[in-house]
Amino acid sequence: MGSVLVHVASADGTAVSLELGPGEVARFGRGSAEQPVEIALPDPAVPRLAGELRASDDHWQLSNFSTSLSYVVENPEGAGEYIRIAPRRIGAPVPFEFARVVLPTQGASQSFQVFAPAHTYYDAPPLSQSAGPATLMAFPLDESATYFLVLVALCEPRLRDMSASAVPTTRQVVERLRTHPTCPGISEPTVSFHIDYLARNKLRVRQPESGGRRMDGKREAVVSLALRFGLVREDHLALLPTRPATRLENS
Repeated sequence: MGSVLVHVASADGTAVSLELGPGEVARFGRGSAEQPVEIALPDPAVPRLAGELRASDDHWQLSNFSTSLSYVVENPEGAGEYIRIAPRRIGAPVPFEFARVVLPTQGASQSFQVFAPAHTYYDAPPLSQSAGPATLMAFPLDESATYFLVLVALCEPRLRDMSASAVPTTRQVVERLRTHPTCPGISEPTVSFHIDYLARNKLRVRQPESGGRRMDGKREAVVSLALRFGLVREDHLALLPTRPATRLENS
């Protein structure tokens, strides 16, 4: 059990940090003399009392007091993950250890960051298995295989920048993996083969209809499923060759 930390950056470059113990509450909004708030978001489009955070053991809850505005809670460490908190929703649990709460405004959105304690995981010995067939793996991926390198290269832009929308082309994957010690002679037909193998045998994504965008749709479907179920994570980027120092990170 730990504390929930709230970090709010100000327009003048200063920052305010709050620490909440289990059961403690911090209200956020534009605030006023009659309705003071702990997290001030000075924008005329933000309600005076927009909502509140409540610390609860190893997570936190968000309440939306607006009758018309939805708030978004983003996971900056994920691949575009977010949850939407509907108007008048009370006590919505937030599953992210690190989150950004975003409120819509007429100009630049208002936001603040929340750091939750590390989540609790089951660490006892596995339960004894009953007799019968063994449980099959839903996605039997070999992280040492070339097809997994291709998958990581496809997912890389969205893992590095959740706002990235374009999936690398086959040619771009070839260029990304060409300097890898196990892929010196990798080619576009080889990459296309691995993408087909991932889509058909490993991830079993729905096959795009035939046509000029068939491979584009297949690449996008493979990336979407891999990121949705966490099959490729940020730590997998270490499997890729080191990027040239002169190259922009998101280029």
